[in-house]
Amino acid sequence: MLLLLPYTEYLRRAIEPRNLADIVLVFLLVYAVLKLLRGTRAAPMTAGIAAIVFLYWLSIKQDLATLEFVLRNGLLYIGIAIIVLFQSEIRQGLISFGNRFRMPFTRTHRGQFGEGVYDEVVLAASTLASTKTGALIVIERNVGLKNVTDGGVQLDAELSYDLLVSIFNPATPLHDGAVVIRRHRIAAASCFLPLTLNPRLSKELGTRHRAAIGVTEDTDAVAVVVSEETGLISFVQAGEIKRGVDATKLRALIFVALGVGRRKEKEAPKVTEAETDADEEIAPVYER
Repeated sequence: MLLLLPYTEYLRRAIEPRNLADIVLVFLLVYAVLKLLRGTRAAPMTAGIAAIVFLYWLSIKQDLATLEFVLRNGLLYIGIAIIVLFQSEIRQGLISFGNRFRMPFTRTHRGQFGEGVYDEVVLAASTLASTKTGALIVIERNVGLKNVTDGGVQLDAELSYDLLVSIFNPATPLHDGAVVIRRHRIAAASCFLPLTLNPRLSKELGTRHRAAIGVTEDTDAVAVVVSEETGLISFVQAGEIKRGVDATKLRALIFVALGVGRRKEKEAPKVTEAETDADEEIAPVYER
């Protein structure tokens, strides 16, 4: 309605507090959607949908009756198509939005080897990496992973370095699959995770890394991966993987992701784009 008013009247109404807040909220909403879509498989899909909308506008403008008829009937189902095509991005966006209203869980639980119980994960990952023993550890956050743990072997055991190293020992029956940590306890082992369908990932990434990316795309969990080929440690969050991290960086990344104390956030290393590119240049990883 504002666009139909004279220019001066439009400006006068636009700077009213209510209309100004309306514009700012729309801007923030559009910005959040674009930020969510950037760098994901949804970006080319969005371009495709925009192209269809443009063809529909062109068919009306140029009186192309057949094309208009086809597109008009197709656009009736555009809402359902958006939900189906962008279900992963929509789910991740709602999770991120909902997490902003949750109180951070800042109490630190002590482990047998360090200040926080998640030091057990760092130490276990470092030990497994030194022997090139493959491992996949998923830490549940706000979104439950019951559907994942139900398909594994239920443990509900105290989180400890010794138990993690024992589980991923290739001679044990539980080493194949992921360990899920819930509320500072090992909920289940030998769990199988959904693989990512992101076409942008290098085909050199194996099943273990793709499973870690897949579970962090669908939920807000974080994952630690140890490659059995190279012994490199990777940290995965929100579908983004950081490869070749050392114990210090892994500890900082886990503590910041889980909000374990504000001091830990200051300890987090600044990962630059150049450093991320360097990580991606590390030797190819093929998981068995």
